[in-house]
Amino acid sequence: MKTLTAPLGWNSWDCYGAAVTEEIVKRNADFMAKYLKQYGWEYIVVDIQWYEPLADTHEYHPFTDLCMDEYSRLLPAHNRFPSAAGGKGFAPLAEYVHSLGLKFGIHIMRGIPRQAVHKNTKIMGTDRMARQIAKTASICHWNTDMYGVDPDKEGARAYYDSLFELYASWGVDFVKCDDIARELPHEEKELVLLSEALHNCGRDMILSLSPGPALLEKAELYKQVSNMWRITDDFWDKWELLYDMFSRAEKWCTHTGAGHWPDADMLPIGPIRQSENTENRTLFTEDEQVTMMTLWSIFRSPLIIGGEMTGFDEFTMNLLTNEAILGMHRNARHSHQVWRKEIDGIEHILWMASSAEGGQYFSVFNVGETDSKIEIKLSDLEIYEPVTGRELWSGETVSEKDVIRVNLKSHGAKAYYVK
Repeated sequence: MKTLTAPLGWNSWDCYGAAVTEEIVKRNADFMAKYLKQYGWEYIVVDIQWYEPLADTHEYHPFTDLCMDEYSRLLPAHNRFPSAAGGKGFAPLAEYVHSLGLKFGIHIMRGIPRQAVHKNTKIMGTDRMARQIAKTASICHWNTDMYGVDPDKEGARAYYDSLFELYASWGVDFVKCDDIARELPHEEKELVLLSEALHNCGRDMILSLSPGPALLEKAELYKQVSNMWRITDDFWDKWELLYDMFSRAEKWCTHTGAGHWPDADMLPIGPIRQSENTENRTLFTEDEQVTMMTLWSIFRSPLIIGGEMTGFDEFTMNLLTNEAILGMHRNARHSHQVWRKEIDGIEHILWMASSAEGGQYFSVFNVGETDSKIEIKLSDLEIYEPVTGRELWSGETVSEKDVIRVNLKSHGAKAYYVK
């Protein structure tokens, strides 16, 4: 599927880990449809362990029993997703999400369930069995559910074809495949096999690869086989991780374009790490959240909400519904870092991009520990005549011929459109 702009959506991991339920997914879908769909937000994605009946936290249960059909394919746990009973799988939940005008996605792990290999279950469409296609030396080091699949074995292609045939029958629009983006080159042939199965299943689906950091030298492969790939390990609400993302984005920015998007990971905003006894909210300050949203948008990372949407406050809603910032995310082209330097002893970063609608975007970031006042020379943006425009967060107008003067909070950012 060729996506002209980077996907916008919600994923259950940051708020519920492995423990999300059908009721939680539906209420977040309802919220997105009512309050965010009009701004372009559209994907609702169920993250890892939807096939595990006992999942209850962000932690995994090693070697636990999983829900699986006779053809070695994992199925939603009925106690957590009641509409999946009777062999319906995710079809009823996907239909509900589609009825709201949204799109439905799921997380999967690379490979074949270890449970299938131990029981030596069938592979649909072939006389091969699970043990005959498993690559048992290829395992995930942080989750015990799967073995790799050996692409050279007869039946391997039939297995992946059967997976995506099942997902297509459910109405899946987005597949986040884990334990694969940073496993190259060892599992490159399995990635290609999986991608071919997805693209041949008869239904358009986004393919997202995790976890990162993805390998820069494999950028062209990621672009050929997928729509988005993680450039970082799990991104959480810590300033040092956000600070580090500037260098990652600078390295990957030349690889963004229609159909392929380096992924800076989810936005850990609002209520995250939810449980029955706590309601944890993001540790990012408001200025840090503005910085994150500004960088993700000018860089053109996919924007995937991580928090429980029904608990969003006014600030969080404003963060996600600023049409000028979302316009930059949609229309920025040739985004890149212009400079990164100390000004009056405080580190600042300047990014710029052309706009598909004419004119130019630029964003300036104060990544230091004190507030600052700086001047952005128009010549740094290769502009040599007077400009008019506006700051995208505040709407404040600008009209200058040489420099634009900017006041920035510590860990803060501003974004501009000028012409």
